[in-house]
Amino acid sequence: MKAIGYHQALPINHSEALVDVNIAQPIATGRDLLVKVQAIAVNPADYKVRLTSEPTGQVPKVLGWDAVGEVIATGEGVTQFHPGDLVYYAGDITRQGSNAEYQLVDERIVGLKPKSLSNAEAAALPLTTITAWELLFEHLGIKQQAINTSKKSDEIILVVGAAGGVGSMFIQLAKTLTGATIIATASRDSSKAWVKKLGADFIVDHTQSLTAQIDELGLGGVTHVASLNSTETYFSTYAELLVPFGRIAIIDDPQSLDVTQLKLKSLSLHWEFMFARSLFNASDLQEQGQLLSRVSDLVDQGYIQTTLGQHFGRINAKNLIAAHAALEAGSVIGKIVLEGF
Repeated sequence: MKAIGYHQALPINHSEALVDVNIAQPIATGRDLLVKVQAIAVNPADYKVRLTSEPTGQVPKVLGWDAVGEVIATGEGVTQFHPGDLVYYAGDITRQGSNAEYQLVDERIVGLKPKSLSNAEAAALPLTTITAWELLFEHLGIKQQAINTSKKSDEIILVVGAAGGVGSMFIQLAKTLTGATIIATASRDSSKAWVKKLGADFIVDHTQSLTAQIDELGLGGVTHVASLNSTETYFSTYAELLVPFGRIAIIDDPQSLDVTQLKLKSLSLHWEFMFARSLFNASDLQEQGQLLSRVSDLVDQGYIQTTLGQHFGRINAKNLIAAHAALEAGSVIGKIVLEGF
């Protein structure tokens, strides 16, 4: 089958950073689905793994942790899906990824694709949906409420890096399923317009003093922070802004943090890694598949929209190289998607 992979961890400007290859088509056993991949999205996880993880053996390493496709075969232990089902998922970082014509994925981390979205639109969602959901409800502990409830809670969430893929889903989930007030950071006109469209209540410029801008809003203290990038830069500011017993949840990889700043207010720090459940075969692994199906329903009901930002064309090495380069440059709004082989 066709795939895009690499034989050595290399910078994206190297001619062998990502290459078109042919590898054996896998066979579904156990609880695995064999999915014919139709569309994929690219995430920062892709280039981070490409730069740091060497392939083992002679088979090239295949990246990709967002996919939409059709189930064409199932293992003997599968109970939730059947051949012909259209699904979406983020996969497992320990296995070969979705940059291939066919992929194996455990049924417990798979959801039914939203019917109202195209394959490309749906491919933008899985990884960031899982990450945002786990940030919002498992780490930050924001209270869920019934859809269309207009009552505001006393929760005030600061979302730093709000215009990216995770931020784009986080804002929508918070707006739809909670009564929290959402303060999003953005500096460019395009990113400000994007987060406003998705449901941010207030927007502050992260290139200016966050404390001064948030004080001017007159909302009171921030209760929760979703730090989606540059955590080292803003960590002291979070400690200043948060109320006692406030929570910080991060997804990036700061080199060092002075956590002693959190003591006086009894603040808590949470680190979200959406692959944790599959990496350690957690007993509640099925939570990820269930939340994907829940969000699929929310999409089809019109509450959540795709976060597709740019379509980079067909799934091949040339286009994936361009996608990795764009993500490494750090200016992408929404998600980059590719479709078809």
